[in-house]
Amino acid sequence: MKNANGSDTKKAIVAGHICIDITPKFPRSEREIREAGELLKPGKLINIDGVSISTGGAVANTGLAMNRLGADVKLLGKLGDDDFGRLVLQVMERNGYDGREDMIIDPASRTSYTVAIAIPGIDRIFLHDPGANNTFGYDDLDFSELEKADLFHFGYPSIMRRMYLNEGEELVSIYRKVSSLGLATSLDLAAVDDSSEAGQQDWKAILKKVLPYVDFFVPSVEELCYMLDRARYDEWMERADGKDVTLMLDIEKDVRPLADELLSMGAKVLMIKCGAPGIYFRTAGRETIERVGKKLALDPAEWADQEIFEKSYKPSKVLSGTGAGDTSIAAFLTAVLFGRKPQDAIRLAVATGTCCVEAYDSLSGLLSFEELEQKIAAGWEKQDF
Repeated sequence: MKNANGSDTKKAIVAGHICIDITPKFPRSEREIREAGELLKPGKLINIDGVSISTGGAVANTGLAMNRLGADVKLLGKLGDDDFGRLVLQVMERNGYDGREDMIIDPASRTSYTVAIAIPGIDRIFLHDPGANNTFGYDDLDFSELEKADLFHFGYPSIMRRMYLNEGEELVSIYRKVSSLGLATSLDLAAVDDSSEAGQQDWKAILKKVLPYVDFFVPSVEELCYMLDRARYDEWMERADGKDVTLMLDIEKDVRPLADELLSMGAKVLMIKCGAPGIYFRTAGRETIERVGKKLALDPAEWADQEIFEKSYKPSKVLSGTGAGDTSIAAFLTAVLFGRKPQDAIRLAVATGTCCVEAYDSLSGLLSFEELEQKIAAGWEKQDF
């Protein structure tokens, strides 16, 4: 069977964190935005202009985006038997995916939810209840079903309690098992609260244990630096002085050393999301690339020893950054499944992330690969920070 790109169909599993996202829509005038920036002051009333209710988390953002982009994908997340859980399934169905058979329903848990405060011109604030995500574990996965796939992507273990306890023992067990089945593996993280239990974990130790079993590692640069090098991260924050830290980074001095360290830990293909400026892409040598999941069979001549920084495209408007990183991952992994070259996959990733910020939710702004390539061919301008 051929996919929309004309290559043999390959199947993906996207597992991990899922929630319902509630995003108030803030007004657009300069005065109203300034007032909204004072939102959390006691007694302050801010008028908003409606609300966006969508699914969130890696399973929804990355999985549903892959489905919309034409990938053959199965989604695995854990929900409570409650109103929010049923709402998640309804939203998924509206977005073209029937999750009633695939999603795990746990009557003993509650469905996770996030209130995303996305004020134009101000970095997002999240109020998050992890719910059933904290109980997701090895025994929730049906490995006989996973064996039928070619690619396994797991998102946000850094905010899923069973995944990070005991130096990531459960997470490592999952990746070791999936890797032994011959699937290519992919891993994404999420930022953690420094004062939380997750923030107190030794993330460098966890990454050292799991990365030998990970083929595609696709974190954001901020969460990555926090986990690998706290002194460097603190220096970044001081340098940014409250502004968007990704606009302050030097690829050679700030990002490349992190990639070097990850490769030394056993990483094979890195896609480091660097916010609005773009994506840093790096791959290991030929011998290592030849060990990427047998079912995916990447061409080492194309994938080995690559280093690219792909700038983002200029959006027509910016409404919310919610899901931009996840949908970039979705485009990248879908392109990989379609047999695209790495340069094409990264270009489609940054283009998809750009489209995502033009909408309040993670899916409604997405375009097909064909539409993206038409925009690029027509001279879509790149960002120049």
